[in-house]
Amino acid sequence: MKFYKPRTPGQRGMSTIEYTKLLSGHRPEKSLLKGRTTKAGRNSTGRIMVRHKGGGHKRRYRDVDFVYNKINIPYTIKTKEYDPNRTGFIALAVYADGEKRYVLLPQQVEVGDKLITAEKADIKIGNRLMLKNIPLGTFVYNVEVKPQGGAKLARSAGNYIEILAKDAGYVDLKMPSGEVRKVPEIAWASIGSVSNDENRLVNLGKAGRSRHLGIRPTVRGRAMNSVDHPQGGGEARGRGKRKHRKSPWGVAIDPGIKTRTPKKYSNRLIVSRRKDKRNKQK
Repeated sequence: MKFYKPRTPGQRGMSTIEYTKLLSGHRPEKSLLKGRTTKAGRNSTGRIMVRHKGGGHKRRYRDVDFVYNKINIPYTIKTKEYDPNRTGFIALAVYADGEKRYVLLPQQVEVGDKLITAEKADIKIGNRLMLKNIPLGTFVYNVEVKPQGGAKLARSAGNYIEILAKDAGYVDLKMPSGEVRKVPEIAWASIGSVSNDENRLVNLGKAGRSRHLGIRPTVRGRAMNSVDHPQGGGEARGRGKRKHRKSPWGVAIDPGIKTRTPKKYSNRLIVSRRKDKRNKQK
């Protein structure tokens, strides 16, 4: 981490990651680069579906492999690279047959290491194998929800999932949020945790860095007009106490209020719900 001296107001408390010390310095592989258009939180009709998005630096998309369908073919890590589209680092994997793919890089894996995706691979950081063949207590990342469906869980910087138990064709996984969830034992996962765990310590320091990331400002509901928000308007701040805090659409958002669909199909796979941190602090 690099911490700045407060020579300007924006540099007070600001910190960044020293990428030159962590990455190999290679340029991106041209054959795995694609153009990328930003949607700014809008759907196909132009309606804003996710607020506070827009702008941001122009990026090129790195075609990262989350399917890992080259089984029993070893590959070598050739580079450690920065990816502007995700928080973890990526690596250029060169397979024994000459094919090149980008993969999500785990911690403690360096340039020159040899890894493999196999049903019964060695329990080594970076190797990928079926959950049923991974010992209890092991940390994994890039975990599939459905077999051959591609990695969906634990893909952000520093994240990992702990294997708790195995029973009746399912494996119990403890998520980063604290939720315990069942996943089929024939789903695939990679050993280790995602690289760049220092990302959680970064302090943006100033509004400009948020705008470069494509994050627009958030306005308080009480600062809006009554036509724009349930909490807006009024001649003074008081205006009577409301029972619940609400979203712009009148939906209660107080800590502890459940918003999950009661009959969601995956409810049967959740052993223990995640703990609400805001509720816990009260």
